[in-house]
Amino acid sequence: MPDLPAPQDDIEATLFTECWDAVLSYADLCTAGSQKAPQLATEAFTLGMRELRAAGAPGPGAGRRPSRLPVIAELLTAVRDTATAWESGGQGHRLDPELRLWLNSDAAARYAGPPLQRPVALRGLRDMQETDASLLWLAEVEALPLPTVARRLGLDTATVADELDQVRVLFRDRCHRAHLDTPMDAECRSYARLLDAVTRLPAADTPEDLSRHLATCVRCAEAAACLRLHGGALPAALAGGVVGWGGLAYLERRRRAAEARLGVGRPGAARADTPEEGAGRGRALRGGMLGAAVLLSALALGASLMPFGDSTDGATASHDDRQPVADPALPRTTRDPVTPSEPSAAAPDPTTPLTDSPSATATRSRAHPGGPAPTSPGVSASASVSAAPHAPHTSAPAGTCEVAYRITDQWSDGFQATVTFTSATALSDWHLDWTYRDGQRVSQMWDARAQQNGSHVTASATDYNKTVAAHSSVAFGFIGASQGDNPAPSAFTLNGASCTEG
Repeated sequence: MPDLPAPQDDIEATLFTECWDAVLSYADLCTAGSQKAPQLATEAFTLGMRELRAAGAPGPGAGRRPSRLPVIAELLTAVRDTATAWESGGQGHRLDPELRLWLNSDAAARYAGPPLQRPVALRGLRDMQETDASLLWLAEVEALPLPTVARRLGLDTATVADELDQVRVLFRDRCHRAHLDTPMDAECRSYARLLDAVTRLPAADTPEDLSRHLATCVRCAEAAACLRLHGGALPAALAGGVVGWGGLAYLERRRRAAEARLGVGRPGAARADTPEEGAGRGRALRGGMLGAAVLLSALALGASLMPFGDSTDGATASHDDRQPVADPALPRTTRDPVTPSEPSAAAPDPTTPLTDSPSATATRSRAHPGGPAPTSPGVSASASVSAAPHAPHTSAPAGTCEVAYRITDQWSDGFQATVTFTSATALSDWHLDWTYRDGQRVSQMWDARAQQNGSHVTASATDYNKTVAAHSSVAFGFIGASQGDNPAPSAFTLNGASCTEG
């Protein structure tokens, strides 16, 4: 394993602490065992930093530089490249099985193929000035507060919100140009002008023929996700288009990491985001500041990977989440987070060479994600609903189950929903049933297996969340199709026993 390079100055030391937990978070998604994530992250971090140095990359706030991804995005690309090297070098068994399938697919080949065939989001972001691209990435994907982003990039905190709005429009224009430059067949070309017009207006209805085209054309669906600045689709378009496999799961982890940092409320946060304040200090003092920042980053990462439930009722899920809440038109990638009971792997000391033994390990429970790897961002969900026979289970007596059904997003012919149930008794297996009243259909479900017969839907446990402790909650989500009204379903039952609805 290559040694992690030592930071060249205080600015680069701060950069190390800002980026390490992001790299480790994505590496954790990509690997297949507790010892593998720090190894992949270290190799990728080393590769990425060496490439950035070779390209003459400046630190945060050191000026604008065209035709380069933001630093974190470059390092995440290095994780993907390192995983590719593991796969081709006979070490694929160390990677997640779904990632291995993706690495050997046409979807992965696009990222290393001809430039005009690469995802629109990747090309659009790379075509922006470095500071503009970093502002967009840190605010939309890393979900950092704008004052923090402004301090990190040396921008005016009073005007950063307006600048972000301008950068979003700039990104849209770059993606529109990239889409038009993409080699397209006659049908895609005929929809290009209509797609641009429809995505500019928040209230514009998508014509039926364009909607059908977007459901079957990967490239045009990618472009639509990047061109539509309203509706909250931009973060998912960026993460999925730039990172590729696991982009949406990474997006959700980063949102939770940002929330954890805000919760910590550390008094030195401003100093950590202002590298110039450490300029000129001695090596020992710099090492102390770096160690403190690393510890806080590790705490935030650990908190971001903790299981969670429906925030509306304060319930805590007994399983670990594997599905980010993102644009409903995008495919989902699901993965296991680091087990929160174990300490998260912290950044290796950048002043100390590394050996083949990782300095820290991240322990987690591994499970099958429950779905195929996504092909690209922006594709309408079309995965078939799997039907699985119910395994023997512990029955839940009547009145011991509470269910919360929430619509988290909705559009003209579909919706995204989250279901959280709380069982007063311990369960060794479970299935939750409900009945729709207006013809809704479940098309893709995560953290549960779905089976639908007419209006009746059954969501059954996956391998990783069968066991439910008493008074614990389980949450899962899905994409559904609807026509007209979309009322909530009725007659919820858990293992055949009626549930109260909250």
